[in-house]
Amino acid sequence: MNFIDLFCGVGGFRIAMENACLKGGVAPECVFSSDIDEAAREVYRANFGHTPHGDITKTQAGLIPDHDILLAGFPCQAFSICGEGKGFADARGTLFFEIARILKTKSPRAFVLENVKRLKTHDGGNTLRRIMETLAALGYSVEARALNALDFGLPQKRERVFVVGMKGPFTFTWPEGRAVMTPLADILETNVPRRYYASEAIRSARLRKFRGKAGAGGPAIWHENKSGHVSAHDYSCALRAGASYNYLLVDGQRRLTEREMMRLQGFPDSFKPLGKYTMVKKQAGNSLPVPVAEAILASLIKTRLLGAKPMDRKKKTMGRPPAGSPRQNQI
Repeated sequence: MNFIDLFCGVGGFRIAMENACLKGGVAPECVFSSDIDEAAREVYRANFGHTPHGDITKTQAGLIPDHDILLAGFPCQAFSICGEGKGFADARGTLFFEIARILKTKSPRAFVLENVKRLKTHDGGNTLRRIMETLAALGYSVEARALNALDFGLPQKRERVFVVGMKGPFTFTWPEGRAVMTPLADILETNVPRRYYASEAIRSARLRKFRGKAGAGGPAIWHENKSGHVSAHDYSCALRAGASYNYLLVDGQRRLTEREMMRLQGFPDSFKPLGKYTMVKKQAGNSLPVPVAEAILASLIKTRLLGAKPMDRKKKTMGRPPAGSPRQNQI
């Protein structure tokens, strides 16, 4: 099962795809990946063995290898409630049309896209409508649904819109998401260094604003929202790339560690986060909940892809070509 990984970040979609393929008895192969963020590309290289290409707007679609499925968690800031919400008026919002450009040229059998929940209601629903119409015009049957990571076993309330497309008519069976939530205690590390603890002033301020119960005997995540209200839950609210250091505090005391943030997104402990805390926080916040994407991909593979005929075109992998080669210069 050849796939490409656009706006790949540190590889959450790739992990989900590889897991879904292997559980479905299919051998996965990523033949192309791309992300404009240099730090994310370095983390991807350290974990998967090759460096993604950079700015997708500068990549000729015809040079991307043939593939069965396209994955893309395209930038969400243009549609996010925490961003300015400019949609297609924001350059990041128009990156969706890079996906459409590649779909038109390469015509893979299927795709799965991911974005924030607010994509459904942005501009009165016109933004998602335009996206769906664009994809349908390329010959795909398309469905979209918002799913919550809490329903797929992760102790993180993270609602995201997924868009699934398949060539020709098809009926997609969406995963129901009835997994038992992993206890927060299983996510949190023990013996956390003091550098992760908030200052006494911040902890006191949170306590003054807190108006609730601090959990039912187990650990809790204290969440301060944009209005300054502080609440506590036995799960985390959504990780955000650009939020303050202290908007999520374990038991109102300390920040999440790098490993804890990756676990909340469903990354395995074998995954190696790199760089400073601020960078890992950004990368975790920009990633997707792996078990949700994996369940969608597993359903897609089971529904149609396994019954499709194998590709008869020559397979090639688009890794990083030798320096100075014509292909590198074109890209």
